[in-house]
Amino acid sequence: MKISLITVVYNGEHFLQACFNSVKAQTYADVEYIVIDGGSTDSTLQIIQENQSAIDYFISEKDQGLYDALNKGIGKATGEVIGILNADDLFAAADVLAAVAKTFMDRPEIDGLYGDLNYVHPETHHIIRTWKSKQHTHADLKKGWMPAHPTLYLKRSLFEKNGGYSLDLGTTADYELILRFFYIHQIVALYLPVLMVNMRAGGISNNSLRSRIAALFDDYKALRRNHVPYPLFVLMRKKLSKLSQF
Repeated sequence: MKISLITVVYNGEHFLQACFNSVKAQTYADVEYIVIDGGSTDSTLQIIQENQSAIDYFISEKDQGLYDALNKGIGKATGEVIGILNADDLFAAADVLAAVAKTFMDRPEIDGLYGDLNYVHPETHHIIRTWKSKQHTHADLKKGWMPAHPTLYLKRSLFEKNGGYSLDLGTTADYELILRFFYIHQIVALYLPVLMVNMRAGGISNNSLRSRIAALFDDYKALRRNHVPYPLFVLMRKKLSKLSQF
């Protein structure tokens, strides 16, 4: 079973090689690796060129941001399953994709899966937060639950049927897609109790007070768009749930 793995990058010279190394270390072989660059001006393109042997598809061009680039990658994917590894993130172990593939092959009825994630210090890799998930119910989505997006692997057919990431919701596009897939379309997604990703802290939705406020408003819009009842209550529960990760 082919897995299409997408990495989106823009001026990622500081962490991109480590990301590539963690992809190349994966023991599972049937992987289509797609790299979408947003027109980097640092040494990112040189790093990509040095790793061309591990990359199946690459393009560098201006885009409308992270989620526009992800949509481009999804459009080029040919694997049965699509996953994402951010340019500044790392697989937590060499057998993560092998575990993903085995789960999909053992459980052909599932539409997707997700696992656990650590937020780590950008330089020291010291663990800052631990996002340990669970097997969700439909009711959990009305309580602010969501899976860790970097651990989410979905069948490509879902994007063909239900669309990609919305470009009008800023950094909340991943939450909106999860609500659309999990809450509206009620896909069958399995919790894989495996630490899948070490995610460097300091993402674009958390790098300033303004970006945090914007993300809060966009979360509310995503909840309203997907007809989740009592969106303000859900939003409060979503934010409070993060306290247990520290």
